[in-house]
Amino acid sequence: MLHYHGGRHSTWQVAVEIWRRRHALVSFADSKQIVIAAEVAQSFALDNGAFSVWKQGLQADWPAYYKWVEGWRQHPGFDWAIIPDVIEGDEAANDALLAAWPFAKTAGLPVWHFHESLERLARLAAEWPRVALGSSGQFKTPGTAPWWRRMQQAMETVCDPAGRPKVKLHGLRMLSPHIVEHVPLASADSAYVSRKVGLTNWGGCYKAASRESRAHVLVEYYEGSQSPAVWTGVPAQQELLFV
Repeated sequence: MLHYHGGRHSTWQVAVEIWRRRHALVSFADSKQIVIAAEVAQSFALDNGAFSVWKQGLQADWPAYYKWVEGWRQHPGFDWAIIPDVIEGDEAANDALLAAWPFAKTAGLPVWHFHESLERLARLAAEWPRVALGSSGQFKTPGTAPWWRRMQQAMETVCDPAGRPKVKLHGLRMLSPHIVEHVPLASADSAYVSRKVGLTNWGGCYKAASRESRAHVLVEYYEGSQSPAVWTGVPAQQELLFV
């Protein structure tokens, strides 16, 4: 699977350390470092910034986002852009945003939110080459017991009887090894490295000499995990929480 590391990074040196020869996710909400990602990353994807809009109570400017995507989608390193979505919105609102997408389906990544119906997930999987899974509503925190129960339902919807996904799946904020190693994802993203690289006290005796050194250690940790080919069910340690 592909590991997409999100920003914004504290310095350009940290951005280069994290993104060089790897995969970058750059948010429209803070897009200045796209030029670094486009220069040093193996490939990059564009995030519509909906999470920041949702968290900060801002107003989305989708025409401006489309213009930004238009400016980068012909770059050789461009993979895809997340189609505009309303994280806590209803299905009709999000379907309308899908219908308004001005580019090819291969350039866009629709989002299925965990609080939405499984019927919508099945429909997206039948109509698009890749679907993003986004934690939301009562399932907004990845890795919790309710979240894993919902993931079980989602996998039963998009996988064949052998547990193989019928469509490529991307996990939004799902780069943790505790998730990646159990869910058959084609790709996943997280801004965890960017947020944690400034911490100097990791516990124990290890103390990295610089932010760049800490970035390297964190990225190697996350990229050491790979997704399985098939869904085999909720991991045993999580099943214990269901009782």
